[in-house]
Amino acid sequence: MRDLRLLCQTMFSNVETSGYVGFANLPNQVHRKSVKKGFEFTLMVVGESGLGKSTLVNSLFLSDLYPERVIPNAVEKQNTTVKLDASTVEIEERGVKLRLTVVDTPGFGDAIDNSDSFSAILEYIDEQYERFLRDESGLNRRNIVDNRIHCCFYFISPFGHGLKPLDIEFMKKLHCKVNIVPVIAKADVLTKKEIQRLKCRILQEIEENGIKIYPLPDCDSDEDEDYKEQVRQLKEAVPFAVCGSTTLLEVKGRKVRGRLYPWGVVEVENPEHCDFIKLRTMLITHMQDLQEVTQEVHYENYRSERLAKSVRKNTNSVIKDENGGAVVEVLSEKDRILREKEEEIRMMQMKLAQMQAKFQAQK
Repeated sequence: MRDLRLLCQTMFSNVETSGYVGFANLPNQVHRKSVKKGFEFTLMVVGESGLGKSTLVNSLFLSDLYPERVIPNAVEKQNTTVKLDASTVEIEERGVKLRLTVVDTPGFGDAIDNSDSFSAILEYIDEQYERFLRDESGLNRRNIVDNRIHCCFYFISPFGHGLKPLDIEFMKKLHCKVNIVPVIAKADVLTKKEIQRLKCRILQEIEENGIKIYPLPDCDSDEDEDYKEQVRQLKEAVPFAVCGSTTLLEVKGRKVRGRLYPWGVVEVENPEHCDFIKLRTMLITHMQDLQEVTQEVHYENYRSERLAKSVRKNTNSVIKDENGGAVVEVLSEKDRILREKEEEIRMMQMKLAQMQAKFQAQK
């Protein structure tokens, strides 16, 4: 007993003198667990047909997400409505797995009357929130698949003089539901001065209409200078003027992805030619923040509104008292869900008891 007491004193004295407990290794544990589990991210791309949405997404992730897509002709586009096409691909890079889901919106902005073109998109976003809320309130919450939209690339045509009425209306409808990142498509059709003028015009119209786009988080004071400079450049690049390409070309003895024109080659990954690298850097380095904003802001807003509506529209449950009178009980959404789960458990227990009785009878 004396030896054990001496051993404990020695251990505690060593901890005090070293001043090191060991919880600084916790981030390594979280990192290993996260890498083993893998990450999931959902990106939505919205914009008119012909702006290069699919090409840009394939360029960003070096994958072919639409191998079987059939592009409709002009006659077929006249009768099409907005539909949503979700494609999921598993990407692995240096042992890190990413389950990427890209939700495309073919048919958006193609009709003559586009006043109702974003209703299907709003419904889809709400459906994913509702599904997540239902799974979160269920009995088995271990394997919840997060299909909520974490980021929305909204493609703006480079051929106009700013935002169209459809662009403004769409972003005003969605800015409280999803992280919107404005993207100027096919930037290789504009000169640098034209791009800068268009960026200023778009930012001005966004501010005038009270549209909230995804704000890049500010750097902490203890961050290194290189990261601060990177964030500063990303903020200055909004809205990102990009062009995409999956074609490999040879320029001065090196292979590059770009577009070949009679006057030269536009290199997709050249910062002097477009903002493709900045857009990809923003998406990858702030992927976790995009998910956190979705969870803590947009999903919580939907959840609170959903529960508030459920309380207002609650059906009254009538329970009779001992004297035969009717007592009206107003159930909250939480109580209603709990009662439903209790009823499910009761039914399962009854079925189990019946199966056990049947098994005993067979013996």
